[in-house]
Amino acid sequence: MATVELSSNYGFVVLIVVAKFVLNVWMMLQVGKARKRYKVPYPTLYALESENKEAKLFNCVQRGHQNTLELMPLFLTLLLLGGLKYPIVAALFGALYIVTRYFYFTGYSTGIPDNRLSIGKFSFIGLLGLLVCTFLFGIGLLF
Repeated sequence: MATVELSSNYGFVVLIVVAKFVLNVWMMLQVGKARKRYKVPYPTLYALESENKEAKLFNCVQRGHQNTLELMPLFLTLLLLGGLKYPIVAALFGALYIVTRYFYFTGYSTGIPDNRLSIGKFSFIGLLGLLVCTFLFGIGLLF
């Protein structure tokens, strides 16, 4: 049996979770604004170019948020687990992930999908760092 004692530094991990929440709400609001601007009513997830000449612009905003949502369970799981053993390192990788996801979203929202990658591509460094933290934590529990 292994026990895990939370360091006070785990508070940094918790603050990264809060920052991720704030980023997600901000993205959600941007999608809402884009719905109004490009006239895409609920519950339509993606606009059709045959029905809306600005469909691509809306879809880029929507896709930037959707992709971030798709990765959220992975990010949070790796952050919360890896942060149990390596709270400072995990929080730094988490902060890197959040900042780069902001640029991923804003780049995508320009309507030019490749713009998401200028800085946004570095978000995977954050995820990889969190994966290593979680892997090392798991190995440490076993041995």
